[in-house]
Amino acid sequence: MFGRKVTFELGARDFLLLLFFASIGLKSDIRTLVQGGKPLVLLLVLASAFMLFQNATGIGLAAMFGLDPKAGLMVGSISLTGGVGTTVAWAPVFIHDLGIANAMELGIASNTIGLIAACVIGGPMAALLIRRHRIATSNSPALDIGAAHEEAELRLDYFCVLWAIFILNVAVMLGMGIASLIALTGFKLPAFVSCLMSGIAIRNFMPLAAGTALLRIWPGVGAGLSLLSDISLGLFLTMALMGLQLWELNGVFAFIVTVLTVQIALTILFTIFIVFPAMGRDYEAAVISASFGGITLGSTATAIANMAAVTQQYGAAHKAFVIVPLVCGFFIDLVNAFVIATFVG
Repeated sequence: MFGRKVTFELGARDFLLLLFFASIGLKSDIRTLVQGGKPLVLLLVLASAFMLFQNATGIGLAAMFGLDPKAGLMVGSISLTGGVGTTVAWAPVFIHDLGIANAMELGIASNTIGLIAACVIGGPMAALLIRRHRIATSNSPALDIGAAHEEAELRLDYFCVLWAIFILNVAVMLGMGIASLIALTGFKLPAFVSCLMSGIAIRNFMPLAAGTALLRIWPGVGAGLSLLSDISLGLFLTMALMGLQLWELNGVFAFIVTVLTVQIALTILFTIFIVFPAMGRDYEAAVISASFGGITLGSTATAIANMAAVTQQYGAAHKAFVIVPLVCGFFIDLVNAFVIATFVG
């Protein structure tokens, strides 16, 4: 309006995302793969199949609106299943190599709407399934994450945070090294995935650094990691949203509204009629169904938050908290990278 341009310094944004995924890896125990077993593989297959529906929907609607079909991928599995991190990682490829000038805005706008939708539909879907099928809930107070409303919050101290900062930085440094090695092969994999891998490696193969030994030195390290993880994700999302240039979406608002309406409807139908029956039609399946919107529309944090809300109301669901973080926090990003590369090619 006054001939002045306002820009934001976003240099720390991508590093905050690396911290978030490194913390997820540091809290992942590889032994839970054995506990996950067949349900974990089944959920991964369902989520992977749904990514194909997402991309086909995005490409088809983009063509209907007269846009480059590849622009539809930015409102498909890149932004919805992949989230902000995958969007930020792939947007430069679409902008510079494929000529989709508003790729970043398309992806961020879609992910924002998807995050909101995932938060809105997760709990109500689980409650609907529990009531409709008269499912017996666990009513167990031994929650995997969060605390019952009457329980006091865990206390943090200075050294909890210091130890967490230390091990997070070690994980990010190792992750960047892994990313450099992967880049030598010519395969495009977002840096946050390599940081996730490094966190898992440190947690499981260097016990003196981040395993039981560190927890014995200072038991609150896990709580410190959770705190820094939440702060990193919250600041990252804030910076990503404030850095949007929404005027770049001029002329495609109708396209975004249409495609996201279809994507959300597909998620609800797929969850109720395919995911819930396939996962066993029991309480655990209902909790996993609450998370599926987070897996396919939002983020790992959204999926976990939805499950935490349901279990705080109806009781613990231990299997769900083993399976879902592994699927949406690690495996789905690897599968999505191959899916995106295939569609782009």
